[in-house]
Amino acid sequence: MANLSRDFRMSLIEINSKLSIEKQCNLLSIAKSSFYYEPVSESNFNLKLMLEMDKIHLKRPFYGVIRMTFELKTLGFEVNEKRVRRLMRKMGLEAIYCKPNLSKPMPNHHKFPYLLRNLSICKPNQVWSIDITYVPMKNGFLYLVATIDWYSKFILSWELSNSLEVNFCLKMLTNAYEKFGTPQIINTDQGSQFTCNEFVSQVLSYEIQLSMDGKGRATDNIAIERFWRSIKYEDIYLYSYENGKELHLGIEKYVYFYNNERPHQGIENQFPAKLFAKK
Repeated sequence: MANLSRDFRMSLIEINSKLSIEKQCNLLSIAKSSFYYEPVSESNFNLKLMLEMDKIHLKRPFYGVIRMTFELKTLGFEVNEKRVRRLMRKMGLEAIYCKPNLSKPMPNHHKFPYLLRNLSICKPNQVWSIDITYVPMKNGFLYLVATIDWYSKFILSWELSNSLEVNFCLKMLTNAYEKFGTPQIINTDQGSQFTCNEFVSQVLSYEIQLSMDGKGRATDNIAIERFWRSIKYEDIYLYSYENGKELHLGIEKYVYFYNNERPHQGIENQFPAKLFAKK
């Protein structure tokens, strides 16, 4: 197997296989990190579309397929709703607005109530928020998951992946827990990565309460949403990274800057790392 080219071996990995990505990488003699940093490919036209869609979603997260399609057409893109719908699903974008939840839950997936409403968050390590976002590059894209301390705005841990399977979320959570201990509450959205047995079991094994955003709520996880806007406009969109390794290094540098050198208005222009250290 090792005699085969790396690109060919990479092509053999199946995202939806019964075998985990880690197991497939081991069998194919591929470093798992190499797989996760390999960008997901799309046509150049679709990549341009997805970049603009990401920017539009950050500004107007309540836009669904119809409004997103109209906005893209006003920017000069010849697109239809079918293409926009497919790309929004691939990016993990969903319009945020108050709506009834008419969908059936996935089998064996869990839903927890939102615990932060009217909660006084007054100290570090009280509440963590976790979320996933689409990250564009010149020749593809990856997904970024991160954990933020709600009170101090300190980024505790993050990971990149080229798939939306739960493994990279578990790795990120383990790193945060081992470095910074146990919060009272972890808040997430209702995405399948956070409602599956593997993620829920890991959180509960740490004796942490799990809170989930209400369906269609725009502000339930606002702490991490503001970080996504900051890192994209202050770094990712500016540098347009060539590949996953460059992106990883760029995020690493930005997170250090965000935690240690960038004053935040929401915490009276303090630095997150210093405020978090007061716990």
